Amino acid sequence: MTNQWQPAGSTLRRSIPAPRPGRRSAVVISASIGAGHDGAARELTRRLRLAGFAVDRHDFLDLLPAGWGDALRGTYARQLHYAPASWGWLLRAAAGPRAGHGASVLAARAAMTRLVAVLGSDPAVVVSTYPLASQALGWLRRTGRLGAAVVAVLTDPSVHPLCVAAGVDLHLAQDTPDVAAILGPAIVAGPLVDPAFRPSRGLADECDARERLRLPLVDRLAVVVAGSWGVGDIDATVRDVAAGSALTPVVVCGRNEVLRRRLTGAGRAVVLGWVDDMPSLLRAADVVVHNAGGLSSLEALASGVPVISYRCLPGHGVANAAALLAAGLSAWPRSPGELVAALRQACGGDLLGRQQAAYARWCAAPDAVALIAGLAGRHVAPAASVAVPT
Repeated sequence: MTNQWQPAGSTLRRSIPAPRPGRRSAVVISASIGAGHDGAARELTRRLRLAGFAVDRHDFLDLLPAGWGDALRGTYARQLHYAPASWGWLLRAAAGPRAGHGASVLAARAAMTRLVAVLGSDPAVVVSTYPLASQALGWLRRTGRLGAAVVAVLTDPSVHPLCVAAGVDLHLAQDTPDVAAILGPAIVAGPLVDPAFRPSRGLADECDARERLRLPLVDRLAVVVAGSWGVGDIDATVRDVAAGSALTPVVVCGRNEVLRRRLTGAGRAVVLGWVDDMPSLLRAADVVVHNAGGLSSLEALASGVPVISYRCLPGHGVANAAALLAAGLSAWPRSPGELVAALRQACGGDLLGRQQAAYARWCAAPDAVALIAGLAGRHVAPAASVAVPT
C-alpha cells in the first residue's frame, strides 16, 4: 500500500507538499456520538498544537440547527440499545452512491451557516473525524465555498463508503485491507492514540494500576468494553468469559447505568461505570474483549494487551471485527467455544505476539500530523475534479 493519495479509477497522484511558513491555523471537527470520533480529534488537536498550529475544535452536532444534534445522537443510541440490527441495515442502505451524495448535500446545507462561521476567514487546513462532517466539508470544498484544504480522518478500521467524501483533499486511514478495497492506494497514517496508553513497565506498574482502581491483585482480568454507551450483548459476553475461563471479567459500562446495576446484581464480574483512567485499567488487564472495534481496541493495542472481538454490534462492529482480524490486530471468535480458545491463546502470549507485530508495522506509517502539516503548507486547488469512489 503506497503512502500517496490516488483515488481508484484515476491517474491523479497528489504528493504531500513540504510545509510552508505561515498559515498555521487548523480547525478540527468531530462529533460527540460515542467516544471514537472525539478521541481521535482530541489526539489530533494535541499533536497539531505541539507542531505549532493554533487549533479550534468543534462538535459537528452543535453546528446543526437547534435540536438536530440531540435528535441524531439520541436516535443512534436508541438503535444500538433496542434495535441494533436496524443500524446494520441502515449502514448497508447508506453505502450506495446516491445515499453518499444525498448525505453530503443535506449535511452541508443543514450546517452551512454555523460551519462557515467556525471555519473563520483563512485556516490552513480543516480536519474532520466524523463522516457527515467530512461530507459537508467536501461539498463546500468542491463547490468553491471553502478555500482551505480538507482532511478526513477515518476512525474505524473498516471503511464505509460514506466515510469517503468527494471534494476532500486527503483521506487518512488505518492500515487494514478495507483501505485498499474501498479507497484504492491511499495514505495510511499511524494510530491516533494518546501516549498515556502504554505497555506496563512490569509487575509493580501493573499492581499499582490495580490498586488505584481497586481491582483484584492476583486474578487474571478480562476487561470487557462496549463503548462509552455500554451497548451490545454484554451480559452474554460476561457469562461466556466467566464460564469458559479462569479470568475475572471486568466490565466497563460507560454511561449505561442500567447495565451497571444489572451486572452488579448478577455478581459474575467486577463492574465499573465511567472510567476516567482508562490507561491504568488497560495496563491492569490480561486481555481486552470488545464488540465494536473502535478507539478502545486501539488503546488496548497501544497498551500491549491482546484484543478479542466478540458478540460484535451489527454494522460497524462486525465490519470492524473483520477488518481487524484481516490485519492481524484482533482475534474474532464466533462462539463460546472459540472464545475459550482465544482467551487461552491470549493468556499464553501467542495472540499478543502476533497482534503486536502487526501493530508495530502500523506504527511505522507516517504520522497523521506530519501529513496534515505538509498539506497545510501550501494552498491546494479545489478538489472538484478528483474522482472519489462511492
